[in-house]
Amino acid sequence: MNYFSTGKMPISHSTKCKFCGSSDQNFFKAKERMLGLGGEFTYSECLSCGSLQLVTVPDDLSSYYPAGYYSFLELNKSNFLTRALKGLRIRAYLKLGLTFQAPMYGYWLRKLQPGFSARIADVGCGNGQLLYELYASGYSDLQGFDPFIEKDIQIAPGVKLWKGRIEDSADTFDIIMMHHAFEHMDDPHAVLKVCFEKLNPGGKLLIRCPVADAEVWKESRELWVQLDAPRHLIIPTVKGLKMKAEQVGFLLDEIEFDSSDFQFWATELYRRGKILDEEKGSAFLTIKERQSLKEKALQYNQEGKGDQACFYFRKPVKS
Repeated sequence: MNYFSTGKMPISHSTKCKFCGSSDQNFFKAKERMLGLGGEFTYSECLSCGSLQLVTVPDDLSSYYPAGYYSFLELNKSNFLTRALKGLRIRAYLKLGLTFQAPMYGYWLRKLQPGFSARIADVGCGNGQLLYELYASGYSDLQGFDPFIEKDIQIAPGVKLWKGRIEDSADTFDIIMMHHAFEHMDDPHAVLKVCFEKLNPGGKLLIRCPVADAEVWKESRELWVQLDAPRHLIIPTVKGLKMKAEQVGFLLDEIEFDSSDFQFWATELYRRGKILDEEKGSAFLTIKERQSLKEKALQYNQEGKGDQACFYFRKPVKS
């Protein structure tokens, strides 16, 4: 395999871990595999906390986020009746615990328990689909931030997407979310510090991201689908992210592994030299094989070795 597993690769510059600050690093190469664009990139693996980071970020990453990139697809809106049903469904789930047709975002929303008037920000919002689903479910004060969208846009009453960064906003928030956006940012300390400053006292920060605790990372290394060179600039371990967030001032309430069978079949595609095609990507598996991988993913989550996790942080009331 194309990685350096027998010690540190000697290079002329010093690279410190962006999570724990250690200079003890192992270097390896990874290729862009998702879109088949090619190119080889150097990553470092911290030998202290285990976190990963891209050593040199390309000057222009725009070519790695083409127009068809999944987070910028056309917004899927719903009619009045569908929104009303979604509102009833989320209330039944949050208040009564009814899990029949629970919304896909329900598991973390139920733990956050925001009031329907809570001010919620989604950092790295893409086309705003998640915020729109929250609006359709009854939430009324929603803002999204993404420097890569085309322009500022109001996608629904009380739902505004800003072409920019959250630090440019004059508002503060009750909840800040980052759903698979954190790993696309190169300075975790600055990101967490801004979130801390933008949260109201007692406010909550939700980060969902890949984690280098993953068993599939240890087994497959540079073929691991979540490495996603060069788009993923940082991938923390649980230890690394907890350490950095607490340094900024956050309290960690809970960690929940939420990986899926994607980690297995997509990594296998890369092993076979294929690019990622989410619509047809797992077609080489039988129904029985796919079910087996789903059960394996659940087991990995329970054992704390799945390839992505949900972190629930909280800003103290007195900080």
